[in-house]
Amino acid sequence: MATVTLTKIRNSSLAGLTTPLLVVEAAEGTARSAWLTERLQECAIAGARTFNLSAEFASGGAWGGADRLFSELFEEIEYTRPDLIDAHGFELVRVLPLLGRSMNIRGLCLTDIAPDGERTRNYAIDRAVRNVHGLIDLLDEWKSYSCPETPWVIACDFFDDAGAMSSLFFRELMRRRGLRLNIRLIAAAAPGNGDSARASFHAAVQSELLKLQLEPSSASSPALMDSETAARTATELEEHIGDDILALRANLPRLIYLWKCACRPEKLLYRQWQALRTQLEAGQYADAYRYSHGLLDLATEQRHEQLKFIIVEELLVCHLTFGDVDSAFRVVEEAGLPLAEGDGDRQERLFYQIAMMYARFKKPRDFAKGEEYLDRGLAALAKSGLPDSERRFRYVFNRNGLAMIRNFQRRPQEAIELCRKGWEELQEHLPPETHRLHRSILLFNLAQVYAATGANDQALEYYSAVIAMDPNYSEYYNDRGSLLLKMDRPEEAEADYLRAIELSPPYLEVFTNLGQCYRRMGKWQAAIRCYSRALDLEPGQVLALLGRAKAYEEAGEREAAVEDYSAALTLDLTLWDALGSRGVLHYEAGRLKDSLADFDAAIALKPDQAELHENRGVVLADMDALQTELTAVS
Repeated sequence: MATVTLTKIRNSSLAGLTTPLLVVEAAEGTARSAWLTERLQECAIAGARTFNLSAEFASGGAWGGADRLFSELFEEIEYTRPDLIDAHGFELVRVLPLLGRSMNIRGLCLTDIAPDGERTRNYAIDRAVRNVHGLIDLLDEWKSYSCPETPWVIACDFFDDAGAMSSLFFRELMRRRGLRLNIRLIAAAAPGNGDSARASFHAAVQSELLKLQLEPSSASSPALMDSETAARTATELEEHIGDDILALRANLPRLIYLWKCACRPEKLLYRQWQALRTQLEAGQYADAYRYSHGLLDLATEQRHEQLKFIIVEELLVCHLTFGDVDSAFRVVEEAGLPLAEGDGDRQERLFYQIAMMYARFKKPRDFAKGEEYLDRGLAALAKSGLPDSERRFRYVFNRNGLAMIRNFQRRPQEAIELCRKGWEELQEHLPPETHRLHRSILLFNLAQVYAATGANDQALEYYSAVIAMDPNYSEYYNDRGSLLLKMDRPEEAEADYLRAIELSPPYLEVFTNLGQCYRRMGKWQAAIRCYSRALDLEPGQVLALLGRAKAYEEAGEREAAVEDYSAALTLDLTLWDALGSRGVLHYEAGRLKDSLADFDAAIALKPDQAELHENRGVVLADMDALQTELTAVS
């Protein structure tokens, strides 16, 4: 490994950066920081705008590094393009929580505004990923508008320690817009981590790895404070924050660091748990899990049984979100749960989660065990001593779990009846302003079950009812749009898909569905744009590739269609219909051997498809005729 001194790099287009991504592997510390700073200074002299960021999780949390980037750019964007700030307010507040003081975030849904005790739905992982893509779209629109020719060079120290959201942001920024926006990224990693950091980027991102052997230096991370200073600083910061929840979210990484330095486990426990919960509410499960490390031990040491139980619940959410059922069962076992018979409230909640572990997440699903634990939950609920309104709600929530099982068991009428009875129970016995989120979920479940059974009119009725109750939830419009398309009402489906797009940062499914809708309407170019948008968000999606191939074919862009069919087939060689379609296009272009090869492969996969045999016969006849003609000429 060569020793690199801090001397100027020459003979390069932009201060030595020959690829969009440079991963620098070196020991962390002041020497690495100085090396990054000098590279940025050289790039600035060469005409680039530079950003010196740290993605260290301990100091920046989930969005460390990305938060600094948007903090530096925010005032410029707000001054030149306030419309972009308005359009991307939801994503910006995720990265910079304090913006929530001044920004009016439009389009909040019931999941966003439900009180803690009524939040019965966590966002899927996809929701957090959408925020990443929304932020990239914001940068794309603004930089393309304000400074398209100016190269940017971003140095991201501690990239290998970055939170999941920040890491994803930089990886997707370079994949989607690195070349278009003329952005270069220098990502620093510790010795031994360079190859994995480089491999985490998409293969399309050109990169190189530089291993540096720098002089030993002190760590660039702040040294641990003495306990007395840390305790005093943390106390002052907490007093300054007060009840300001946005300020708390912005300062949680700092508070966790300070209370750790102060050797105050009771304070550390509470702040680290708040960070875990904040990440869960945002659908940022990987970062939530990172904050969970050591929490159960801390709660046990502090004999904080109530918080320990809540941490167990939230750990189960993390594990189950990633499909790790075995780890979820281990958490329950190692935490010494289930709880004593006298604690009916906690028992019921835990039994419900165990029921879901068996009936929803375990492979294969164990419906009998799931139902057993739901029944045990009801028995515990009867002994809980909860207020009547809360007990009724928990009963309905439990029976909604049973409705899920019945739906999985292909007993839809029983599932429908359970959801309907739950809705009626809440409507009759609870104040109308309470548990609105779960009421909407019951309506949504009814819509889904009706749609699955082909009762489209009833499904449409319930989709419309849940949209009236929660009008800002993008997924409801996407699902209703798909139902309307299935009912051959494409104009209404288009309106729903467009509304779904308006209400959310971008996501793959809705653009793919809108592409399908435009194909149905014969709007080939509009369909191509939608499929292309979906593939920009998530390349390698077979449905979007096939849809765009068919749209290209209908629009007469045959070579583009062949390219997309080929891309889809590299992902799934069993797509006989794609082989058949490509075979037709090869035939029309005069590539008879390629056409024959495609029809042979398609017939091997689908030998009972008569049209494939007919088309193969046409190709063979033309090849025979061509051979006869060539023989006659010779």
